[in-house]
Amino acid sequence: MAPDLIPIAAARERVLEAVSPLPTEQVPLADALGRVIAEDVTSAQDLPPFDSSAMDGYAVVAGEGAELELVGESRAGHPAQRALAPGQAIAISTGAQIPEGADAVVPVEQVELRDGRVTVPGVRPGNHVRHAGEDMRAGELVVPAGATLGPSELAVAASVGRDRLACGRRPRVSVLVTGDELVGPGVPLEPGQIRDSNTTALSALAARVGADVLSREVVPDNLDSTTAALAGALERADVVCVSGGVSVGPHDHVKPALLSLGVEERFWGVALKPGKPTWFGTRGDRFVFGLPGNPVSAMVSGGLFVTPAIHRLLGFTHPPQAATARATLTHNLESQTGRDDFVPVRLVSRDGALYAEPVFGKSNQIFILVRGDGLVLVPRDANGLSAGAEVEVGLF
Repeated sequence: MAPDLIPIAAARERVLEAVSPLPTEQVPLADALGRVIAEDVTSAQDLPPFDSSAMDGYAVVAGEGAELELVGESRAGHPAQRALAPGQAIAISTGAQIPEGADAVVPVEQVELRDGRVTVPGVRPGNHVRHAGEDMRAGELVVPAGATLGPSELAVAASVGRDRLACGRRPRVSVLVTGDELVGPGVPLEPGQIRDSNTTALSALAARVGADVLSREVVPDNLDSTTAALAGALERADVVCVSGGVSVGPHDHVKPALLSLGVEERFWGVALKPGKPTWFGTRGDRFVFGLPGNPVSAMVSGGLFVTPAIHRLLGFTHPPQAATARATLTHNLESQTGRDDFVPVRLVSRDGALYAEPVFGKSNQIFILVRGDGLVLVPRDANGLSAGAEVEVGLF
């Protein structure tokens, strides 16, 4: 029996209702790039922790121009060993601690040095001084929980002395693709066989958004093999993505295999083109996505449902949003009654304007994804889209 189709938004809601962030783990700072932090990072002290010089020059007491006695040096990491009195100056380098008694710095190019004395112009208090706490104050939030750790976030964490950070554990993903006709790259094709691209595509999709892909496997079209492969994947992985075998044909064994393994169906069939037979189910803290076998359908449904699940497992507070572009449609696009239709398009710039040219093809034609730059949504309740309409393109 064909499934009752549910809207994309309702399907995504069911996925996100079922999924919660994974436990955290302590990650060395050097390994934390791209991870999602699970704790607020605050500064334990003022930064910088002392008044320091913003220039190479001379630390002085602010006032009128004068000839001053040079009495020492303050270098970065080696503060001056004495306080400064009026009528005196201490040589200072950028980043070095301002000596006690000094309240200004005169850049080296503005002074004249002769016989152990420096002549300086008049200077105001605070001139070229970086004050303690100017960057951040003790107790200040510097990296919030749920943020992605990029180079800037890691630099800030290092600056407040953190060498490890609590991050959401990376979801473990297994990718299964069903089909007697499928063979991997580098294997000679026999009659009736085709290349498997979905294990590569879905593994890359999961890895790109932060998952740890444990395994990828092509499974023969029989119930015993399908059940065994799914059982093994469910033991190892947090997320199982299986492509093909979720429809109603005589050789589609994924749903009965999952039923026998105790996986509860949460939905089957989405008002989506391409990707109508998408399936989602759970077993405890394991999540299974049954994706269509056609490559374009698998990638579209994977992006719509698997990606947000991985983001939730990682602990994102605000998941990354896909980049978009506004463009003018070059051709009419017909509506598929009852289903949201995602159409690949190629972006072309002409006369300073951006145009979206549809890349027409079928959901089994993988070339569509590399010839296009993104997808345009034709809403299920729209009577198509007309050439000349301004559209939003979700970029690949």
